[in-house]
Amino acid sequence: MIEKFLNDQQDPKAVEKVYTRLVDLLTTGEEIIYIATQKKPLVNLLPDCVALTNKRVLFFTPANLGLSIKFIDFVWKDIADVFTKEEIIGAVFSVKTTNGSEMGVDYLPKVQARKLYQYAQERKEAEREARRLRELEQKRAESGSINLADRASGPIQPSAPEPQAAPVASAAVHPDAPKPDELTEKLKKLRTLFDNGLISQEEYNHKKLELLSEL
Repeated sequence: MIEKFLNDQQDPKAVEKVYTRLVDLLTTGEEIIYIATQKKPLVNLLPDCVALTNKRVLFFTPANLGLSIKFIDFVWKDIADVFTKEEIIGAVFSVKTTNGSEMGVDYLPKVQARKLYQYAQERKEAEREARRLRELEQKRAESGSINLADRASGPIQPSAPEPQAAPVASAAVHPDAPKPDELTEKLKKLRTLFDNGLISQEEYNHKKLELLSEL
């Protein structure tokens, strides 16, 4: 099972220990992408290791003379940046979190450090895209909620009531006043002009009062 993690000069014993521990730590849907092992120039009995999964970066450090192994992990969404620095002997791979914390491993074979950096950048890019989609979806949801809330709670403005003509006191009909039928026709025509938008509300009310005052 660990053979695919031994293609770049990894220490087999270190990989086996990390892999055994890592399998117990995997969550649902989590997969191991790469394991890198430290290669110290003189004594390399207890090398530190770095493992990448599709969800986390894990740094493993042997403890109790190699009888146990400690680890620190960071989920991708909390990683602000990743770095690699090649030195005369080996390379350094490190990560920086969004809260300013840093963690790294030195004396990594350069090929392994490069692979870590490559895979880490790919995962960061995938996480950025996932974050962008989540934010976009959230904005859409918030926008929809606001629109619905506005429609639900916003006061409905009633249409302005049509001004009513002031009551006209009964009086004797002027000799030249229009007959009831003529007045009805004129009011109908006036209303048609208003409905067709040819005169304003004010003009309609004014003309209507003129006609009614002739009664």
